[in-house]
Amino acid sequence: MKPIQVGLLGIGTVGSGVFNVLKRNQAEIKRRAGRGIEITMVADLDTARAEAVVGANARVVKDAREIIANPDIDIVIELIGGYGIARTLMMEAIAHGKHVVTANKALLAVHGTEIFAAAHAKGVIVAFEAAVAGGIPIIKSLREGLTANRIEWIAGIINGTTNFILSEMREKGLDFDVVLKEAQRLGYAEADPTFDIEGVDAAHKATIMSAIAFGVPVQFDKAYVEGITKLSKVDIEYAEQLGYRIKLLGITRRTDKGIELRVHPTLVPCKRLIANVEGAMNAVVVQGDAVGTTLYYGKGAGSEPTASAVIADLVDVTRLHTVDAAHRVPHLAFQADQISDETILPMSEVVTSYYLRLRVADQAGVLAKVASLLAHAGISIDAMLQREASAIGGQGSTQTDLILLTHSVREGTMNEVIAQMQGLATVLAPITRIRKEELA
Repeated sequence: MKPIQVGLLGIGTVGSGVFNVLKRNQAEIKRRAGRGIEITMVADLDTARAEAVVGANARVVKDAREIIANPDIDIVIELIGGYGIARTLMMEAIAHGKHVVTANKALLAVHGTEIFAAAHAKGVIVAFEAAVAGGIPIIKSLREGLTANRIEWIAGIINGTTNFILSEMREKGLDFDVVLKEAQRLGYAEADPTFDIEGVDAAHKATIMSAIAFGVPVQFDKAYVEGITKLSKVDIEYAEQLGYRIKLLGITRRTDKGIELRVHPTLVPCKRLIANVEGAMNAVVVQGDAVGTTLYYGKGAGSEPTASAVIADLVDVTRLHTVDAAHRVPHLAFQADQISDETILPMSEVVTSYYLRLRVADQAGVLAKVASLLAHAGISIDAMLQREASAIGGQGSTQTDLILLTHSVREGTMNEVIAQMQGLATVLAPITRIRKEELA
């Protein structure tokens, strides 16, 4: 059978990985797919770089629309990234009846509803395994492997840069700014790391997983997003003393009131497997009603790990290329006419528990006032840690840290109580609040 022909848009780090892995493992991939898969055209503005990668094995062009318009191209791989030209080219490829494989989580999280609707109408596939957690097959697991389950919640370390930074802060006792510079030096963080350290990248991925898990439209604009820039090494140390580690988690959960969709630093018990995922690795925990807890772990970025996911999509599309569109796995796991309009909860309505650190005057009655405010709001204390004043400011210090772990409470209620505690004359600095999840 004639090999299926593929056009590649963008041959940077991931694109070159896709080309090289596909070429290296061509025989094995053909055995799995049932026919050959060949990248016959590559579009990149840097044609010299592209030609250096592909040699005589593919035709290199500068204009991506040459690939989209070529009737011999069956599948277009979009690895340009971003919301702009990538969106335009993807929609044009769909309009030309091309299947699309992409790693563009930002584009799908923001414009996925439009893109999937266009693909459904045209009868083509948009495959995006590489958009979440790199080489970990989490999309396929959610969409196919766990089909029998009612998914209850997902919690994931889905950004390697922030996990590397938090791991280094914990292991070496360093401040955030110091570790960020080291992450940039090592290539884990971009020159402009905003999307990573502010939680935006993780929120894109959490949005996609939430849509697949619960059968709702992608709704990035409704996600709560908080990064790690305000985390202090002292909070990482206190969390450790209390039996927790701090991870930046993407969390989505089904509740009676609606769906939670949030990204923020989170205290996780040290005994949980996900709490022990270190460095730039990714991990996703999925709770299903039938299967229970499942964990997916691996490299979330990099040339060949991400290429692994892209090529897996190529194989899937190749297998389904001639299958009637109505019998393919839906883009968001649920049939298009069964997508729900279930509410995404505002963060103020989310119920979780908390770590609070208060810098307070070292004098009698401080804890009683704080406890009274919590009790009045119906918030119970799970654990408490109070440091000696000398450990905070040296001998003769008149300040100390009061650390509290609370039981579950609505976020809006906690916001009100924190404002009340902040107004106490004995609370000497802004209160640090970090959410806590048992993930049991």
